[in-house]
Amino acid sequence: MNNGEKMLQFLENHQPHSYGNYINGQWVNSVSDKTYTIYNAANHKQALAHFPKSTPEDVEQAVLAAKDAFETWSVLPGPERGAILYKVADLLEENIEELAFIVSAEQGKVFKESMGEVLRAAKETRFCAGEAFRIEGKTLPAERKNVWNSTARKPIGVIAEIAPWNFPMVTPIRKIAPALAYGCTVVYKPATATPWTSARIMELLTEGGVPDGVVNLIVGSGSTVGDSLVAHPDVKGISFTGSTDLGLRINEIASKRFAKTQLELGGKNPAVVLDYANVNQVANQIISAACTCSGQRCTSISRVIVLRDKKEELVKALINELEKIKIGPAWDDDANMGPLVNKGHLDSVQNYIEIGVQEGANLLYGGELLDDDQYNHGAYMKPALLDHVKPSMRIAKEEIFGPVITITEVASIEEALSVANDVEYGLAASVFTSDLSVAHQCAEKIEAGMVHINHGTASAAHLPFGGTKSSGFGAFSIGSSNIEFFTELKTVYVEY
Repeated sequence: MNNGEKMLQFLENHQPHSYGNYINGQWVNSVSDKTYTIYNAANHKQALAHFPKSTPEDVEQAVLAAKDAFETWSVLPGPERGAILYKVADLLEENIEELAFIVSAEQGKVFKESMGEVLRAAKETRFCAGEAFRIEGKTLPAERKNVWNSTARKPIGVIAEIAPWNFPMVTPIRKIAPALAYGCTVVYKPATATPWTSARIMELLTEGGVPDGVVNLIVGSGSTVGDSLVAHPDVKGISFTGSTDLGLRINEIASKRFAKTQLELGGKNPAVVLDYANVNQVANQIISAACTCSGQRCTSISRVIVLRDKKEELVKALINELEKIKIGPAWDDDANMGPLVNKGHLDSVQNYIEIGVQEGANLLYGGELLDDDQYNHGAYMKPALLDHVKPSMRIAKEEIFGPVITITEVASIEEALSVANDVEYGLAASVFTSDLSVAHQCAEKIEAGMVHINHGTASAAHLPFGGTKSSGFGAFSIGSSNIEFFTELKTVYVEY
């Protein structure tokens, strides 16, 4: 039985379960008694699970549980916390098939991508487990005799963690694992569109040995649950991934009481193509980065900025790569791009294509809806490639969050860098060049938190991840930079 057949069997045997909130190690019904249903992204007629519409009272219960648990979790030796996280990583891998089925069902991405997402979550968990062994302080020379000076890192307390819908497995793990490694406790709010994976994560955390109350799950709207979490006086830090507008709002609320924030926000990421040895390799990297997760990721390449003499050859190669994309549901083993998350988001992406054409762009390839046969139960579209895009156009400025790629030609490297930086965002960028000197020049001058030379915008499980300008605020996530958010510095003077 292949993976597609296994997933179909999983879905056929699946009976929708009603979940509550996960507070202090128990599933608890919301005080509202109101629920909603999530549906299969590739089959909108199939119910997957039922979740609560939580209230500020539910948030209060969860924060109290996390605050109480902090008293014991924060003083548990780091190596013991790390050992638990190693066990959690093992459990993610042991349950990889089921987790991938759940991710694909609720989010829509193809099965291969979901498998990769679970494996990535396990990698990041293992890195964080190791970090629990490496919470370093410093011993510093004293100005006076008989004085010993040192610094130490201490966990800040309860963390509110708010995640988007595009990576329902790796994003919660990316927030929860470092919090636990550094001794913090968590109240986690998943996106209302994709909470099923998070519910399973709670169960695996408990199975791995995470004590009751250390991680709590609250499901509900951002305006009700999210705002209550961000404003709660016992929440000492907020880790948020989502739109820039929401990030600004969260930062405003948090700053009024000096709560720390770690914000991963939007992107409008360029691929700057200057020269190359193999145009097909460049096109493959760009299309992969643009269409993975159906373009629904903050690091997707959405703008191609190319020197005039390279444009014609590159455009042909990009179209050739786009034609290789097989669109379908996750249970189609031949598919390498799934549906968008829902009809509402599909409408938004389609609207941007219409805006681009109205602005004067030329739709070279794709963009059309797919709604016949296997496509009529999901939000499917062909990826779109638009040419003659000026830097001032909305489609070149605003985050579309879908499989839409724009082409802008430039006359020089200087103009390419100017166009690449002429947006409010600064998350990721790719530069394609065979000239090492030019590569270093671009890496220095491009305004982005992450610059990739001669490959797409794929990140690693141990390197800091984050953006500049309107793409991020606070400490980068992933890697050792997390310590700046989840801990605070303490200086100790001892006279003897």
